Amino acid sequence: MHPLLSVPQLHALLAESVPVPVILDVRYGGPAGIGGQAVYEEGHIPGAHYLDLDEILADPPSGGAGGRHPLPTPERFERGMRSVGVNADSMVVVYDDWNSIAAARAWWLLRHFGHRRVRVLDGGWKAWDGPVETGEPSDVPVGDFTVGPGASRTLDAELAADVARTGVLLDARPAERFRGQGETIDPVAGHIPGAVSFPALELVDQAGRFLPPEVLREKFAAAGVTGPGMAGAYCGSGVQACHAALAAAIAGVDEDLALYAGSWSDWITDPSRPVA
Repeated sequence: MHPLLSVPQLHALLAESVPVPVILDVRYGGPAGIGGQAVYEEGHIPGAHYLDLDEILADPPSGGAGGRHPLPTPERFERGMRSVGVNADSMVVVYDDWNSIAAARAWWLLRHFGHRRVRVLDGGWKAWDGPVETGEPSDVPVGDFTVGPGASRTLDAELAADVARTGVLLDARPAERFRGQGETIDPVAGHIPGAVSFPALELVDQAGRFLPPEVLREKFAAAGVTGPGMAGAYCGSGVQACHAALAAAIAGVDEDLALYAGSWSDWITDPSRPVA
């Protein structure tokens, strides 16, 4: 299943599919501190259900190891998916308004926990040209989604360091944060030694749509990734790295790019780990 879905394709699915796909709105808030739930209630794709990144797509941070967005426990993720009506056989479509970065996290987690029928709406909310629904749905059926064993490749700090030494470890943060300049989120600036800068925001165009597969392949090749193998991705907290994994799947470079979920915010919790 191709990981992306265009707006015209979604219109067709909504008109023709029985049952209709489960649409998940994973917007991460707006300007002036407006939360994702409030943005959702102001307007969303009809039938979409809001999914909170911090509550469902991550465990609460411990303040130490694990990073700012630790992977959710299977129990948390299963409960969250059921609460928005995801069944074992559901086609799931996810979108956001953040260049598909949060949507990529949902895509990665669904696949990781055994649900492969998931696609990201290319261009997200900005690309939607159909009717808009406001408020909250009055009736959300409880789904029967059940997590499977974690299927996607994951890295801990030690494995990430090995990939950086012997393979290609992509750093999906903005380039200035990779260089250790203008760091405003994490208390330590820099990157994992041996990592390669690979900003997630450079994988989409100005409209927030992913670049063509052939262009993405060129970007991965320039970073040293030409096919499945010894490659992985990390970012600040494990969210933007999922965007790089999604791009790798779109490009046909690697269907399962390894993810260092704790990422930089986990790496720096141990002062003995080197910083470049």
